[in-house]
Order: sequence, then C-alpha cells, then structure tokens
Amino acid sequence: MPKMTGGQFIAETFKQYGVTHVFFMPVITVRALKEMERLGIRRIMTRSEKAAAYMADGYARASKRAGICMSQSVGAFNLAAGLQDPYLASSPVIAITGRRPQYQQLRHAYQEVDHMAPFSAVTKYNHVVTGLEQLPFSLRQAFRTATSGNPGPVHLDMEGFIGHAIAETEADFEIIAEESFISIPPFRPAPERERIQDVLNAIRHAERPVLVAGGGVTHSSAQQEVVAIAEKLSIPVATSLNGRGAIPEDHPMAVGVVGHYSRWSANRVVGEADLVIYVGSRTGSVVTNEWTVPAPGTRIVQVDIEPNELGRNYPTQIAVQADARAFLRDLIAAVTDTDTESKDEWIAHVQEIVKAWHDENSTHFNSDAVPMRPERLCKEVTEHLPSDAVLVADTGHVGIWSGTVMEFRHPDQRYIRCAGSLGWGFPGAMGVKCALPDRPVICFVGDGGIWYHMTELDTAVRYGINTVTVINNNHSLNQEQSVNESVYGKQTAGSDSLWVFQETDFAKMAESFGGFGITVNRPGEFEGAMDQALASGKPAIIDVKTDIAGIAPPAEPNANGNDPRCL
Repeated sequence: MPKMTGGQFIAETFKQYGVTHVFFMPVITVRALKEMERLGIRRIMTRSEKAAAYMADGYARASKRAGICMSQSVGAFNLAAGLQDPYLASSPVIAITGRRPQYQQLRHAYQEVDHMAPFSAVTKYNHVVTGLEQLPFSLRQAFRTATSGNPGPVHLDMEGFIGHAIAETEADFEIIAEESFISIPPFRPAPERERIQDVLNAIRHAERPVLVAGGGVTHSSAQQEVVAIAEKLSIPVATSLNGRGAIPEDHPMAVGVVGHYSRWSANRVVGEADLVIYVGSRTGSVVTNEWTVPAPGTRIVQVDIEPNELGRNYPTQIAVQADARAFLRDLIAAVTDTDTESKDEWIAHVQEIVKAWHDENSTHFNSDAVPMRPERLCKEVTEHLPSDAVLVADTGHVGIWSGTVMEFRHPDQRYIRCAGSLGWGFPGAMGVKCALPDRPVICFVGDGGIWYHMTELDTAVRYGINTVTVINNNHSLNQEQSVNESVYGKQTAGSDSLWVFQETDFAKMAESFGGFGITVNRPGEFEGAMDQALASGKPAIIDVKTDIAGIAPPAEPNANGNDPRCL
C-alpha cells in the first residue's frame, strides 16, 4: 500500500466518490485542500459555516451524491446548525470538523466545546476520528451511511484544531471507494409480490384513490413511473414539496402540492380520498397539513425504502418496504385489464376542484397592479423559466408561493426547496449550480431571506457561480403580519416594527459586489430582466418590487384569519 498523508488520502477518496466541490470555512485540513486542488476538486471558501453546509446540501440534492462541508473547531457549532436543513430534507451531506486533542477536552481549551451533542441531533452518524488508523473505515462509513436507506447528514470530528493531526500525518493507505455508495439510492429493494397484489386489490376496491408522491420519488428518479401508473389506473397524483416534478403540473391527473404549503384544492382532493397511497413520503406535518389531511381513519398504503417510516404517522392498511421506482415498476407490470376500470366520475370531480382553485385566484394571477402582486410574479416566473431550469426556493412566504402558485410544465425542470431554515435558498442555489453548472439555476427568495447570507454574493462572484436570484421584495416579513397584529392590534407602530423593513435596492448591492443587478417594478418588465440576467455571465439579482399586502392563499380556510404557516 502506498504511503501518503491523511490529507492526501481524504482528497483521493473524495475523487473516487465523484466529489467535484468542497465547501468550507478556513482553516481546516489544509493538506487535504492542497491535494484536492491537484486533483481538480474545486474548493469553495464561503463567508460562514452555515452557508457552507447549505451549499453542500444544495449540491447533494442536485447531484444525488454526497456534498462535503468543513470547518475548523471553533466553527463546528455553526456548521452543525447548517445541517438542520439536509437532515430534514434527507440529503446526503458529510460534515468534517477539527477538534482539540482528547487530552485537552473538558479543560476549558480556547474556543473549544464538545461537538458531539449538537451534531447528534442532525446526523445519522457522528464520529470522532482520533487516530490515523480510523480514517479509512470512518470515511467509507460516512459515505455509506449518508447515502443509504433514508439519506442524511453525517459528521466526522478530526483530531487537531484544524484537523491537522489527521491530515498532516503519514501512513500506508489503500484507496477504496465502494461504488454502490457514490450516489443515491445505493440499493433498490424490490417489494414482495404479495404486497403488490394487496395494493392492486386495495386500488380496485377504492372509489376515490389518490397517490401522493414524496421526496423518495425524486431520490429514486421514478417520475416516469408515477405518470405511467396514474394514467394506467386513473389515479390522481398529489405531491409533497420535495416530490414536485413527479408529474407535470398541467397533467390532467395532477392536483398539485398537498399539505401545509399547499393549495386548498389539493388538500380537498386528498381529504375526500378513500385510499391514499404514499410513495416515498414520510407523512410528516408539512405534507399532511399537521396530520389532518387525510383525516385519521383513512385507508393508507405507504411505500418507503426505510422500514422505520412505515406507519410512523398513519396506521397502514398495507406497508411496503421498497425503493420507489422498484415498487412502481413492479406495480405497473402487475396491472391487468380488471385493474384498469375507469374512475371517470372521481377524475371529473377532482378536475373541477383544481379548476375552482385556479378560477378563484385568476384575478391576482393576471393583475397589472403596481406594486406587483406576488401571484403575478409567480406566473411570470412560471412562464419565463427556462425549460431545463432548476428553481431553488427559500422557506417562509416564498416557500408557500412557490409551492402553491408556481407550476413546472416541462419534464426537465426541477424544483428544490428549503426544508426549514429561512435564508437557505441563496447559498443552497449556489450549491445546486456547482453540481449542475450547465443548467440555469434560479433562486426564488424573499427580502427577509436574502439578508441572511447576502455576503455569499462575494463567494459567487469570486468563483463564478452564476445563479439568477429573483427577490420577492415587499420590504417586509408580511407572512408574520397577522400573528403580530393579533397581539398588538391593527396597523400599530409596535406591530410594524416586528415585520416591516426599510426599502432596499438589491440590484445596486449586486453591482457593488461585482454581480449583475436589475430592478423590476411592473409585470411586463420581468421577461426582459430574466433574459438579461441569464445572459449576463455573472451572479445576478432581479429585485422585484411587490405588494406588501400580498398574502399567500391559505391551505385551508382558517376561522380566526391567522395563517398557522407563519409559526
């Protein structure tokens, strides 16, 4: 076995696992960074540890390979905070930190606290590497765990404040990359034949079935299979936010996103179903509108690659442990003529509900008002999004807008959204662009979200990470308006100070960083602005001035007028 430093071993292993970018805050494993440069792995130095984690997350979700983020010991807590999103989104991120040597632990060493506790809450595997002999096993286990089953983050805490005790020391190493764990899913467990027949029997006896496609469908690249089974069995399809793209949203069987960040029409359809088939969904609070849609007692079929998820939130009539694509392909193959009886009445009813939602909101969709209605902005984005674009959405109000109003009508368009932390969108989109450099990457974010990591525009300019960021700029956190005014009363100075910002010119800020900036005040200006931003060859910001009174339509009517999604 050749002799090399731990840093060289790390770099060579990353190369073998297909890693093309590493996101870090200095100083960490400098020897490894030097070797990565030699091997052609781009090292992206960010302006904060959280942003490094968010970029690694976006990279991982777009590439379906492990995303790497790193920081020295003092930044470890900040890096751990950034793992909340990939943990919630089931994203394979590997975090590497430095740590003081074991004999200095619990002795008030400068800038040192225990790292294991914060990382244990947001990782599947959390391990201290105290000796060089552990490195090969620990690093392979990190890739293995991050990509297997339900993917998720892992953490390796390397001996030495900047990991130097591991990276700088020499030993005999053999480079072994386990090919199965380079991308997700590493394995595609097939369903039992009896379970397939059980599912077909349940569909055959259902009058109002609905399939809900979750993030496991996109992880498994099972979009074509979802459309095929919907058409073959006449089953309407709703999606989770992470499952968007499972079916084109202008398809007659598509009902939209169900749950918390949803249209009331999708919730009504799923709520009226007498059989709900979850494929690759963990049935958490977002996709079920706080476990109210469908109602308890509804017959449930749940298919998931991770057996621990089966029946976690809804008792299942049928539970199937399988990869989403493997399950759907076996289901399609097993369908017979007796399974394809038409459900015309149910389909017609579903389409009426979907149409009613569109009709109800058409006035705002087509409004020429100034400041622009956010519904009209979402329509403009939908109509002018390149056919091969990836749209990356932040959380908060833009998460609701993108989940409810925007539509993706081309099979090559992708949607990737924040799983929980406001501000994720901009650095997350940068990670997506690193993974998919030849595709247009459009970030949709609010002014409240862009403030979190605006400094990463410098990172984007330095490395030529040319995303286009569309800012829904209503100079506020107007999603929080109702909850604040419920305490302070309507239109009081005390309430306004909690959710209203000063006017900001983000286009000029972009130019000051060396990027491209343009302001949009009217709906008719958006198409030209998008064309200019895409053609600029720079990180670009489109600052769209929108109506502060534009509030996203509710997922369900709420008696007290407050939208629980602001909490």
